[in-house]
Amino acid sequence: MALVANFSFNPFQENTYIIHDESKECIIIDPGCYTENERIQLKQFISYNNLKPVRLINTHCHLDHVFGNRFCADTYNLSLEIHEKELQVLNSVPQVCQLYGIPLPDESPQPSRFIKVGETIRFGQTTLETLFTPGHSPGSLSFYCRDSQFVIAGDVLFHEGIGRTDLPGGDYATLINSIRSQLFVLPDETRVYAGHMQSTTVGHEKEHNPFLQ
Repeated sequence: MALVANFSFNPFQENTYIIHDESKECIIIDPGCYTENERIQLKQFISYNNLKPVRLINTHCHLDHVFGNRFCADTYNLSLEIHEKELQVLNSVPQVCQLYGIPLPDESPQPSRFIKVGETIRFGQTTLETLFTPGHSPGSLSFYCRDSQFVIAGDVLFHEGIGRTDLPGGDYATLINSIRSQLFVLPDETRVYAGHMQSTTVGHEKEHNPFLQ
């Protein structure tokens, strides 16, 4: 069974996820660790649980989701994987940091490969289905674990909220369509792990999310 560990990192309180299973292999999704203490926290969790990181993935490449890319890539000898439509977003991070007045700790490495829509992400005993969920950003991906009934949704769907669409590459109609066609078709009990705030379920959002009534 796949287990999900999350950490709230950086000034944006972004959720970084480590997914692991009985094999002790794990993947790191959206490492937002910004400070040295946050890096230590991530590293200690991996070490304490005797985990072996085997993949580094971004759901999308806004600054708060990529602050720790370089640290994770260098520490665990990992190559970055993203959707190809996120490359421009990734490359704009240094300029966006300047606009926000936030120093960039380390520039992200370039991706080694692009994740294809419908691709299966495999590690250990776990498989994740890749869902294309643009709207918050042009190449947002979500990752669904059918066996363990959860989805890593990035900044697409939140607890009674949705991702913002006023950033470059965002589009409200596209986002709503992504949620309805990719996430709301999953079983109601599916746990939704979002890029910010607490987790929720598909069923709860169908019933209570004011943006989707």
